Order: sequence, then C-alpha cells, then structure tokens
Amino acid sequence: MTQLAVRRERGVCATLTRVSDVRRTPDDRFDGLPGYDFEPHYAEVVADGVDPLRMHYLDEGPADGPVALLLHGQPTWSYLYRTVVPVLVAAGVRVIAPDNIGFGRSDKPAVATDYTFARHIGWTRSLVTSLDLRDVTLVAQDWGGPIGLSVLAAEPDRFARVVAANTILHTADPALAGRLTWAVHGEGESRVVLEQALVDYLLHTQRAPELRASDFVGAATTTPLSPEVLAAYDAPYPSAGHTAGLRQMTALLPLTRNDVGARIGRRTMRALEEFHRPFVTAYSDGDPATRGWDEVFQERVPGARGREHVTIAGAGHFLQEDAGAELGRVVARVIATT
Repeated sequence: MTQLAVRRERGVCATLTRVSDVRRTPDDRFDGLPGYDFEPHYAEVVADGVDPLRMHYLDEGPADGPVALLLHGQPTWSYLYRTVVPVLVAAGVRVIAPDNIGFGRSDKPAVATDYTFARHIGWTRSLVTSLDLRDVTLVAQDWGGPIGLSVLAAEPDRFARVVAANTILHTADPALAGRLTWAVHGEGESRVVLEQALVDYLLHTQRAPELRASDFVGAATTTPLSPEVLAAYDAPYPSAGHTAGLRQMTALLPLTRNDVGARIGRRTMRALEEFHRPFVTAYSDGDPATRGWDEVFQERVPGARGREHVTIAGAGHFLQEDAGAELGRVVARVIATT
C-alpha cells in the first residue's frame, strides 16, 4: 500500500490510499451460469480514502420504468436475484442489481482492510448517484439492508419506498433484548449478549483455510440447490486472493455498541424513524438469523405502519433462492400500489 499525493475532491483536500492489488474475475468464469444470461454493466465508484473501483451491476427492464434497486449481502452476488429480475421486468420495472465491491463481477481488492462498512455504503451510494437513480424502490436482503438503508439515510430524496427482506440493522441496541431470535444487543453498561451461532459463523469465516460461498448459501435455503447453481455462487472466486472481501464483510459485523458499524446503524435507524414513505417487510418464516427485525422495522419506521406486510412461507435466509418469483411479485405489487 502506498499513499497518493493529497488531492482536492469537491473542494476538500483528501488523502487517497492506493489500492495496489485489485483482482478482477476473468469473464469466462461467468459463461453459461444457469439462469443468468444478463448483460453486464460497469460503473466507476468512489468511497472515502481509496482509489475509484469498478462495480458491476445488472440494468434490466424499460429505461423509463420505476426503478428497483436490488441489494445482496454476504456471501452472494447479483446471481441471487436471477429469478426475481424477470418478474419485475415483466411488470414494467427497471431493475438495477449491483455486486458489492469484493463480490460477483465487481473489483476485488486483495487486502482485507481496504474493506470497511463505511466504504461499502460509499461505493453503493456512488453507484446510485452516478446513475442518477430516482424514485427508487430499495429491495434489501442480508447486508443489503445495513448498506442500502444507510444509502437511503444519506440520499433520502432518491428513495420512494422500501421492501426489506430478511435483513437487519447493526445497532447492538439494548432495547433489542428479547426481540430477536439471534441475539445481538448490549446489556447494562458494558456487556453484550450474542447468539452462539452468530459467533461460530464469524469465527469460521476468519479461520477456515478455504472459504466457499456455496457452503453458506446451500446451508441457508430450504430448497436443495443443484451443483451447477452452487458452483455459480463460487464462480467469482477463482483463488484465495479473490476472497478478501468475502471474508472481511463478516469481520465487519458490529457486535458491540462501541463498534463504528453500530454507530452507523443507530444513525441510520434515526433516519428511518423519520421515513414516512412506504416501507414493507417481506420476511421468510425460516430465517432465525433475521427473525424479529421485521417487527422492529414495523414499529419504528413510520412508513411501515398500516402497510400490508408479507411472510413468505417455506423459505430460508436466502429467500430469493427458495421463493424468488414470489418475492418479485411482492415487490411489483408494492411498486404498483403505493
């Protein structure tokens, strides 16, 4: 890592860190993936403190249609939404589905510390502003919630509505005690309560000599996935050098109130408590990792009150795999009726 000279950006001096080792997955790794024949699109995105990077995104449907921004989490990429996209396109929706930096066809810095929660937010915000997306319906699952809802907090005028699907906000708020199946909350002045499975998951991702996205996706769906589909989730990662972002996103999980990510989460929640536009939860009935957050959002976000919230039956954490078409219909209905 070397330091670039101080430069002026938007009239403010900023020191950029040279990202000296960026991996790009060869295009042929994405040839012939089942159900994923979408045209790739790329944008240069920026975040505080690092060089611009190339982010991949899908752009499907009518250019003048209402925009749905589909955000994935860890360890997936836009492949996760392959059965959701056609449903929305058929409903006249323009679909933008990016791959987070470090995932899918997007650039992958090979140094883990180049990834921070704030930068993930910054990279996604940069895509939204560079494409000048407006009247956006945010569809957020897993880390897509903490990232996307924080982009909404920073750019509220660009977002018309939200569909939250099996996602959370990282706050470690003591008020979450007893509300969540997977506990992550403060207790008293200096203690935390953590779900054992969450800690086990975090430690495994940091200690395992090999990290395969397919292992986690296959374990968190109710529908058995074919070997070809599982291989598609691993396609972006031909070597260990391509998996720094995959590992680091889990390491960024805020487990205490003092974590910078928890502070971001609380700030985002404060913004959501002023969000009066439609906010609909579409959670599955088979995801203990996020169970309880649907009710938290319904209570705390003004735009969620009085809405027709959805429980998708028979689906796991990655409900896009188990019930992608159903999720697509939910999103299309929310766009059409709000």
